[in-house]
Amino acid sequence: MLVKRTRSNQITIPKKIMQNFETAGYFDVIEKKGMIILKPVDIKAKESILPQVREKMKKLKITQYDISEAVSMVRDKCD
Repeated sequence: MLVKRTRSNQITIPKKIMQNFETAGYFDVIEKKGMIILKPVDIKAKESILPQVREKMKKLKITQYDISEAVSMVRDKCD
């Protein structure tokens, strides 16, 4: 299908194609070998996973100090 790019670099994806992605609200866009590739992305609010992460950290007895130490170690290795 042929689509046209507007002056503001926008394109309209044909309805026939988008019907296969009705639940997708966001797309990851990459350029690969001269092609533009769109991949649907499921965005979740940070709040939805944060309690689970905190609970897992509590079970594993991971503290804020442990996280700070890990970040410092990685930063030291990257420098």
